[in-house]
Amino acid sequence: MAQAVIRSCQRTMALVVPVVVTCFGLSSGGALAQKGKAPEDTLEAFDRNNFDSSARVDNKWFPLQPGNQLIYNGFTQEDEKRVPARVVQTVTDLTKVINGVRAVVVWDVDYKGGEVKESEIVFFAQDRGGDVWLLGELVELYEDGDFQGSSAWIAGMDGSMPGIMMKADPRPGTPSYSQGYAPPPFNWTDRATVEKTGQKVCVPAGCYKDVLVIVEGSKGEGPDAQQFKYYAPGVGYIKVGWRGKGEKLRETLELAEIVKLTPDALAKARAEALEIEKRAYLYGRTSPAELMKGATNATGQ
Repeated sequence: MAQAVIRSCQRTMALVVPVVVTCFGLSSGGALAQKGKAPEDTLEAFDRNNFDSSARVDNKWFPLQPGNQLIYNGFTQEDEKRVPARVVQTVTDLTKVINGVRAVVVWDVDYKGGEVKESEIVFFAQDRGGDVWLLGELVELYEDGDFQGSSAWIAGMDGSMPGIMMKADPRPGTPSYSQGYAPPPFNWTDRATVEKTGQKVCVPAGCYKDVLVIVEGSKGEGPDAQQFKYYAPGVGYIKVGWRGKGEKLRETLELAEIVKLTPDALAKARAEALEIEKRAYLYGRTSPAELMKGATNATGQ
């Protein structure tokens, strides 16, 4: 997918068709013990009652301010070629209720070699303790500018479960945590571990102190494939790197620019996000995204 969640796409070109919306009432704050599963396979305990102003995401490491747009440049290693990569991440002024929790809608566009490869919307919500949860994704895939297909997962549907994208107080040495789970055909099994804190990292957008380093991986990529994300306080992720043998993860990105969108530009981003949602089958089984409470329209009124 594009880089709000920052994983290269390996998904089957098919939409996950929902059957039942299930709401989970589990205690928040720890891993959900599952019979017969190893600790590294456990999911995060999720309680929809542990969310209040959930679409106001102000986590120190993962702030999502509507109208903010982060632009990243880098390269993807494809066989022996380095292909230019560009990611544009836009925090919209839309929210969507998923599994009983209101989430903010983030729109990502992933370019490779100057062409759109993925366009997606991703749903994040912050609980009372400050953890930021990933509640699902709707991903559209393109080849040579032509739409090829799409895939989706939504927490509470078809066996999918939410996960934690960023802890409120990430510390090295703590156990890995699930970033969500989606069964085939999406196959989302990502987990994260806090690698380092207090780093200094320079990227084209500037130099940052007190940088947090998170390492991610998934069963599909194997234990030798890991992706690094560098998070600056008050900004979000500023750099992406990798190590290991996972071909789909061989991408490097650096934050190049931070843009505050005008009302008109934000309205265009909102419209694009709504179009992605409307094209997904899951749209019919969830409440449609809506304008964030207190947000202004394109004219600022």
